[in-house]
Amino acid sequence: MNKLKTNLTVVVATLVIGIAPHVLLARTAGADTASTSTSAPVAGGLKLDQQVRHQLLMLPYYGVFDNLAYSIEGGKVTLQGQVVRPSTRSDAARAVARIAGVTQVINQIEVLPLSSFDDSIRVRTYRALARTSGLQRDLAGGNPSLHIIVDRGNVTLAGVVANKMDKQLAYMAARGVSGAFSVTNNLRIEGENEAN
Repeated sequence: MNKLKTNLTVVVATLVIGIAPHVLLARTAGADTASTSTSAPVAGGLKLDQQVRHQLLMLPYYGVFDNLAYSIEGGKVTLQGQVVRPSTRSDAARAVARIAGVTQVINQIEVLPLSSFDDSIRVRTYRALARTSGLQRDLAGGNPSLHIIVDRGNVTLAGVVANKMDKQLAYMAARGVSGAFSVTNNLRIEGENEAN
């Protein structure tokens, strides 16, 4: 219970004073980003998609209310997703551009509009999910596997959860948040192919 209160305090502090938690590596590889590449190893022995994923996960202000994805064609990396801070958008492009083997970065990351209404929905949705049994582990840490995107009152759940039950529980908890106009459930099941 104390850990939950601590996590909620961090979220509230993030929204009130604008300091996001530092990012740690994701619980599951690829939990927050998707790749459509089968790239060959580059400098350091890691594949390009692994290096892009790592750089995105290490962004200092990437957190539960952001969602990043990417695709790779040769040396061209296209960044997508939504973030609450403009600096996260520019930091992502800068970090990926420094990777050996990247020849071009197309930054299609959307910066969500400033809105106290959306901030309120973010906090209430986070609390609803954190109170739901089984979902606490998906919200744990600086870079959780479950992300909450709120844009003009519309909530989108993104990332990875352990099973179909957790996916349904997250959707039902988010649907119960007052003030949210709609809820879209884009959660993936851990270990399942993205095409499923």
